[in-house]
Amino acid sequence: MAETAHQRVFLVVVDESEELQIAVHYAARRAAHTGGRVALLYVIEPSELQHWRAIEDLAREERREEAEQLMHRLCEEILPMAGSMPIVYIREGVRRDELLALINEEPSISILVLAAGTGPEGPGPLISYLTGKPAARLRIPITIVPGGATLEQLDLIS
Repeated sequence: MAETAHQRVFLVVVDESEELQIAVHYAARRAAHTGGRVALLYVIEPSELQHWRAIEDLAREERREEAEQLMHRLCEEILPMAGSMPIVYIREGVRRDELLALINEEPSISILVLAAGTGPEGPGPLISYLTGKPAARLRIPITIVPGGATLEQLDLIS
């Protein structure tokens, strides 16, 4: 992946939140305007069924298939906006741990893009976690996009 060494790579964490589309849209527009690329990280988190090995294996396969389908749809959506196919990472583990590990392992990633939640529970677990003590250990900046922003507003600022 030598070509990404000189490009800005905007990493978006893919989850089931309503704000995902805001983060994806912002990252794709920024990538298009800066000659960069979008990277997508989906983390398959462990289930509660770990003591039932066969059931857990089946559940893991189903979650992996769902993750691949979601990532495929997002790539099709991002390609025309960003001008290049996103880099895709699918990992298994705890989301925040896998995110930090990927950032440390992949030098091409240059910016983390997250969209803030708009609900009463706050900005979201990743933003809450990453803006605490772990922020000092990050080697890249975090862009937090307002979760209530419209696509038109995002186009103006990206």
